[in-house]
Amino acid sequence: MESDHPLRRALPMFLLAGLCFSTLDATAKYLIRDHTLFIIVWARYAGQMLVTTPIAWRMGGPGFWRTRHLRVQLVRSLCLVVATACFFGGLRYLPLAEGSAIAFLAPMFAIALSMPVLGERPTRAQVMSAVAGFAGILILVRPGSAVFHPATALIVLAAISNAFYQLLTRRLPQDSAHTTLFYSALVGTALLSAALPFADAPARITLRDGATLVALGLLAGLGHGLLIGAYLRAPASLVAPFTYLQMIWATAYGFLVFGQLPDGVSFLGMAVIVASGVALVVHEARRRHRGAPLPRRPG
Repeated sequence: MESDHPLRRALPMFLLAGLCFSTLDATAKYLIRDHTLFIIVWARYAGQMLVTTPIAWRMGGPGFWRTRHLRVQLVRSLCLVVATACFFGGLRYLPLAEGSAIAFLAPMFAIALSMPVLGERPTRAQVMSAVAGFAGILILVRPGSAVFHPATALIVLAAISNAFYQLLTRRLPQDSAHTTLFYSALVGTALLSAALPFADAPARITLRDGATLVALGLLAGLGHGLLIGAYLRAPASLVAPFTYLQMIWATAYGFLVFGQLPDGVSFLGMAVIVASGVALVVHEARRRHRGAPLPRRPG
């Protein structure tokens, strides 16, 4: 790797962001055994808001909150709230590694939804990648497996919501990354804080639980801040394939913290999902490098 290669500066930040997100998921799974889903999701967004707002202000200036696409920003951020709540809710019942693998189907769902949402026709390679990803989930969600559970539907819904989140992000070309980062935290924090007085608050929170809830928000904020920093230093096409290294962290946390390790067939399903995702990212990077046109719009 050449000394001035963008990955040299961006990759450490990107990998650390992935570790933050995997640690966030493991922390949420640990907390949700004794606390309500609402409190955990609120803590995640409130902490992210406290961390990312100063970052957005410092890098974007006093007008960092101004957007040309307010409605899209609000709907996009709401999709992220739904994805977070569904994912954490599913983790209450499912192993961390398998649940994370299913959540990585979001890019495949984005392909399926690109036609109705953006009017784009997916390429043959994109369709093949999506089909492979769905085959992987069928291997994972088989009778007798650890994820043959109704809660799997929540993880799938999280992946679909995340797909809408990704597609709507592409409709914000005139907003800076700092503005988008701010709204990602603002919507969840505002909605959940408004409902907080009506929520079923825990009767008692220990000092350790309180510290863990604070860490939940800090991990979310730090992860998103590092992610933005990585994307500012290198093209997304270069760093995106490394997203799937999060499966290593998820598997390690699942075994070390919860004593859960996927069996051989589940590992196969996870490998199929990860391979299809990496192939999709590599295909998109090569297509852009060749200067191929964007997916055609009908009519």
